[in-house]
Amino acid sequence: MKTRLITGLIAGVFFLGMCLLGGLGYQLLIMAMALVGYYEFVRMIKLPAFRGAAILGYLCILYMTFPWSLLGLNMPLEVLPALWLMMFLFLAVTVFSKNEFPVSQAAILFLGTAYIGIGFSAIAITRITPDGQGVFWTFLMLAAIWSSDAGAYFTGRRFGKNKLWPAISPNKTVEGAIGGIVLAVVAAVLFSLFSDGLLSIGRALLLGMAAAVVGQLGDLIQSAYKRVYGIKDSGKLLPGHGGILDRCDSWVVVFPFVHILMLLPYY
Repeated sequence: MKTRLITGLIAGVFFLGMCLLGGLGYQLLIMAMALVGYYEFVRMIKLPAFRGAAILGYLCILYMTFPWSLLGLNMPLEVLPALWLMMFLFLAVTVFSKNEFPVSQAAILFLGTAYIGIGFSAIAITRITPDGQGVFWTFLMLAAIWSSDAGAYFTGRRFGKNKLWPAISPNKTVEGAIGGIVLAVVAAVLFSLFSDGLLSIGRALLLGMAAAVVGQLGDLIQSAYKRVYGIKDSGKLLPGHGGILDRCDSWVVVFPFVHILMLLPYY
């Protein structure tokens, strides 16, 4: 627990500091996190990390998280046609490899590319919202996600009796999930009260609930596929926490989700 707390504190302060600074450095940090996350994903599914179609995956991640706008460039293709092209290229590899790279592997690598690339891209976009309040929105979402994690953990330890989804994550409880939702909503409402009109109470309630519910589902999603592959952590980069995907499993689903709901400004 001590190692986990120290690592979490150092990593959290570093990330929030980079977010405050913003600019190219922060965007490159997000891109690096996405690449490491994809590396962890490829290793988890028992494929060579730097061979064959995995290389295509890294290039796709680079495309989706590259800081185009900060460098005064336009993304050559929008997300939907870019995703189609990525899918096509993964499938084309199955043909050129004469099925040595089967379609099942193409499918899971493409899934990982979309899951990680879109997730981290949404995190990066949140920092450069058109209203100039990207730090506020990023800190708000992180506070809601972290509050949900803390609320679920401590409420579950104190009051947890009914298992939430024991086949996937045996330690999670219904009481913990409810505690996580409540604390996330409280955190979002506190941001609203000190936002000087930038965030309404109603919108804060929706953001807090989305962060908690979708974030906890993101945690369960990662638990599900780690259980399939018989591993505990996605990596070892963060002592006490595991890898980037272990730490950001909620982030990569919450940030895109709230953008889809148009609860956050989109640049």
